[in-house]
Amino acid sequence: MNGITLGVMQGRLLPKYQGRYQAHPLGYWQKEFSLAAKMGLETIEFILDFNDVYLNPLMYSEGIDEILVLSEETGIKVKTVCADYFMEAPLHDHRRESANESRKVLKILIKNCTKLGVTDIIIPCVDKSSLDDELKKGRFSENIFSSIELAEQSNINLSLETDLAPEFLIEILDRLESHKVTVNYDTGNSASLGYDPKEELLAYGNRISDIHIKDRVYRGGSVVLGMGDTKFPAFFEAVVQINYQGPFIMQAYRDDEGIQVFKKQLDWIKPRIDACKIANVS
Repeated sequence: MNGITLGVMQGRLLPKYQGRYQAHPLGYWQKEFSLAAKMGLETIEFILDFNDVYLNPLMYSEGIDEILVLSEETGIKVKTVCADYFMEAPLHDHRRESANESRKVLKILIKNCTKLGVTDIIIPCVDKSSLDDELKKGRFSENIFSSIELAEQSNINLSLETDLAPEFLIEILDRLESHKVTVNYDTGNSASLGYDPKEELLAYGNRISDIHIKDRVYRGGSVVLGMGDTKFPAFFEAVVQINYQGPFIMQAYRDDEGIQVFKKQLDWIKPRIDACKIANVS
């Protein structure tokens, strides 16, 4: 890993795209680079949506080139990608045609992300794409296998975001047997599920390669950082214990406009992340 960095989930600094809580802001995504730079952030975690997937700049060479130019101009890197596409079209979809298309999309994404220097592609396995039974786990393992080989060759992590308890997530990691299959840890989702962050991070913390920062209430939705049930003191204590050295991506609560509520939450979280940087260097 290359050390702790602080970034933002794509779209959090911009007005909502088509009224959606989280989406790639097609047509005006470019504006976020300069806004992120002004706020002292280092990265933007791009989103790959199911809708209009082949219009996403991550999916074609001219789009990759445009991202590289903006990154060079602003200093804002794209090192991680949240592939929300797989929420709608899981790799373990029981429909063979859909699963085959998802495998194709993932392989294109890995190849293009190599050109960007991306370190992590986050594959959500939550909600309707949850790995909540053995059949789904089996199909997932089978359908991701060829992409794991490509990820290893490309030096890109396939970072799994799941709703599984620690022992079951470890079981999946052991089944896939690759150092390039890692874990995305989401502070808000963990709180919503009632999990203990210290137990989680001490169980598989060495496999975490990307962290989403948000706050949620138990069994409920997203709220402003510090207002929900995320156990931030225990979380950051565990982060220091495992000597985490990757990105923190702000996926925090948003309103229709985005930027003011983001600034408020950035001011709240940044000192805590800075303290981690200091602790994990010493």
